[in-house]
Amino acid sequence: MDFYIARQPILTAHKKLYAYELLYRGYEDHLLGQISGNRATTSVLSSVFLTEGVGIISGNKPCFVNFTEELLEKRIAYSFPKSQIVIEILEDVTPRQALIDEIRNLKSAGYTIALDDFVLHKKLDPLIALADIIKIDVRLTPLDTILKTLRYLTRFKVKLLAEKVETNEEFERANKLGFHYYQGYFFSRPEKIRVRELVSTKVTLFSLLAEIGRKSTTLERLHKIISKDLAISYKLLRFLNSAYFYRLEKVKNVKHAIAYLGEKELRRFLILVIVSELATDKPTELVRHSLVRAKFCELLAQRSLLADYGLEVFMVGMFSFMDAMLDVDMSAVMERLPLTDEVKDALINRQGLFAPFLSAAVAYERRQGQCFAEILEELNIVDAPVAELYIQAVKYANGMV
Repeated sequence: MDFYIARQPILTAHKKLYAYELLYRGYEDHLLGQISGNRATTSVLSSVFLTEGVGIISGNKPCFVNFTEELLEKRIAYSFPKSQIVIEILEDVTPRQALIDEIRNLKSAGYTIALDDFVLHKKLDPLIALADIIKIDVRLTPLDTILKTLRYLTRFKVKLLAEKVETNEEFERANKLGFHYYQGYFFSRPEKIRVRELVSTKVTLFSLLAEIGRKSTTLERLHKIISKDLAISYKLLRFLNSAYFYRLEKVKNVKHAIAYLGEKELRRFLILVIVSELATDKPTELVRHSLVRAKFCELLAQRSLLADYGLEVFMVGMFSFMDAMLDVDMSAVMERLPLTDEVKDALINRQGLFAPFLSAAVAYERRQGQCFAEILEELNIVDAPVAELYIQAVKYANGMV
């Protein structure tokens, strides 16, 4: 049975990756609401730590995982490494003495404790005293309540995590309030809607993209482009020698690398390099997330009737965060990018041949299970091992970024 799992980044005040929250997506024949919290957490833990390995899922960054009252009492957490798991205590947990004692034991054993969806109440003081991180929903919680909560928490040694941060304005406000960590979709949206002139280096990158987009481009022409750029050559060799390819012998030169990759995969690689360069002043996780989305879109396309358009669908996913990377409205970005009309239509209007793949990836990331299933049905994608495809996309991104 196909199991769905995804992840959401948790960033520091400097927009550097701190951790991931692992998000349960369910099984192919179950909607999210039909699964108990206990089953969701145990499925996530076994998938990440026992089946795939935390190195693949999170790059060995800490993983925030929801724990129900029952799972805490059963001491499930002790089966997993304290350095790689953050025990996220759900808001509906009752702070009974037996449970407080169990959380205190976890704390003493070196586990990190987080309180999820925190709402201030005196009865929670014993849990607050044991917590390392407290998560506050800055969207649903009124500002005066947040201020009152923060004043109260100053007497405790806790770090604050702002969740549901949707815009850069909300990020800046939470930052000024003293939050240490941030979770949400703020880093994937433009900070301001404005047209900014592109510097010459970015214009050069777009010229390279135009060369990649030409169907008449040959491996020899691409080899000339790559061999003249030391940074691209280095990244290409590093990518091919990464764990993603499991090669027995190292690739030692650009010509060998190009021959091994082939034209289509080489184009994908160069697209990543271009996107990475365009996002140099943005969080690395934004590029990584773009790449996971791009590969996931492509893998879905390969299971559909549009399998021959895998590269175009990959480009749609890869460029879907370009407005956030350049702080420019997507339609303004597309005016400068030498992409096909079909790709631009998907990115600007979310319409056309390739748009459903992007919509599917977004629905999967945001836990919109019903919407995701409907889009797969629309695309005539049946019996696809979606969990395996997503993990494959994560592995691909880990090897590239």
